[in-house]
Amino acid sequence: MRIFLMLLMAFCLLSPLSVNAQTDPVMQKIVKIGQSDNQCMDHLDILCNRFGGRLIGSDAYENASIWAASKFDEWGMEVVMDECGELPVGFNRGPWFGKLLAEEGMSLHFATPSYTSGTKGVQRGHVLIEPKTEAEFEKMKGALKGAWVLIAGQNKGWPIDFSAEADTLRDSLKVVNAEIEKQNNQIRRENWSKRHSNEPDKLLLPMSDEPALFYREMVEAGILGIIQSSSTPIRVLYDRKNINDMTFETLPTIPDIKLDEHQYKKIYQMARERRYFQLEFDIRNHWKMGPVKYHNVIGVIPGTEFPDEYVIMSGHLDAFDVGTGGVDDGSGVTPTMEAARLIMEAGGKPKRTILAILWAGEEFGLLGSTNWVEQHEADLGNISNMLNRDGGPEVPVAISASAAQMADLKGIVEIINTINPDFPLELKERKPRPKPERAWGTDSGPFAVKGVPTVGFDLGDPKGYNFSYGEIWHTERDLYNKSIPEYQEQATVATAVLVYGLAMLDHKLSREGYYIEKSEEEK
Repeated sequence: MRIFLMLLMAFCLLSPLSVNAQTDPVMQKIVKIGQSDNQCMDHLDILCNRFGGRLIGSDAYENASIWAASKFDEWGMEVVMDECGELPVGFNRGPWFGKLLAEEGMSLHFATPSYTSGTKGVQRGHVLIEPKTEAEFEKMKGALKGAWVLIAGQNKGWPIDFSAEADTLRDSLKVVNAEIEKQNNQIRRENWSKRHSNEPDKLLLPMSDEPALFYREMVEAGILGIIQSSSTPIRVLYDRKNINDMTFETLPTIPDIKLDEHQYKKIYQMARERRYFQLEFDIRNHWKMGPVKYHNVIGVIPGTEFPDEYVIMSGHLDAFDVGTGGVDDGSGVTPTMEAARLIMEAGGKPKRTILAILWAGEEFGLLGSTNWVEQHEADLGNISNMLNRDGGPEVPVAISASAAQMADLKGIVEIINTINPDFPLELKERKPRPKPERAWGTDSGPFAVKGVPTVGFDLGDPKGYNFSYGEIWHTERDLYNKSIPEYQEQATVATAVLVYGLAMLDHKLSREGYYIEKSEEEK
């Protein structure tokens, strides 16, 4: 009997979680509530359909922040409104409409990047193709007043840059095009001189096709706006080049329209044929006086034994406003919120502090998470793990851990595998990787650079819902109904179990073998 007890004690010491997790009443209650009363999609409904797209600097983001903080407070958590930056002006998007006014008219499918101008009410005008040389501009400058101008290039999401640096580039390209135009005029003369021969015409030299090459000149001439071709679904981002230098007196003044490429092609052909027709747009892009501060919203569940050690779960609260942020990152922020509620509802008293963080400004360059890491440099060594969900509404299918972390995660995975048999979770060993030198493109990136473990879930679509993140990412299709409820609910409970399980360990999650540090010689 004595030998048996000694072996049992040794087993418990080697595998504390695989025993305790299975019998922890809080863990069991988290699963039970998550199965019977999962409110993740309710939170997503509010974020998407009451607030909508949530850019920092917008009323929607501020309202969503206040609401999320109120929910953390309602659930009994401590709340921190972590001011992490400000923008010189704010931006709010209203509805937008457009029509082709011709014998075979049509409604136009388009969008505009954030932090760009709207129309001055309903504006109607004729259509021209942009000039490429000074001579072309001089020839058409009188007709530009009151025109919509078709510009070159294919939309990548960004607006046309109107900064001084962009003007300098345009000026240099105008010189290049002027020289090419001289050569082309000579080619035209040569082709004309041999028009009666059988010798084929010499081809003209291509000019620089920089979009909106005469941007400032066209604006001064009185154009209504510029129109660029866009693939569908339409992706629009924000004015990253000029936003930090904007003042209320120096805002852009004309709309930057990204039009469905199929409609653009038809309209371009009509304009090239010099047919007279009009386009009509009503674009309600509105501004607010700055500076506009933005905040990370942090819900805190204090640790009972190791209050200065942390387990973080997170997603980013901001979202581009061409859609409503149902996927990017409503599918990450609402499981984080609901996981926090489940832990509180289950009566969780974690040994180390749990932080549920809803990041600000991820879409503008990881602003909220970068600021937090900079402000909490001294605390980074006390973070057991940073779990971030920002990969879409698919379901957790695996979790990868270093060899030194496997024992601690084994019991947690066993609990997660009791949630729903349709979604088994595999525990996989993660080989050591070089520590990143620069943050990758989501909020776990700044933590990884500092060597903080970012153990999270690998995602999949085992039921075959044909989800495509590329179709939705930063496009007009990023909506509430693109999230997958049963996947979201499973992710919520799995997140709560993982985070609470790590917070209940007698030690921080090991960092051994997680990252490979560069040697001094390599540095």
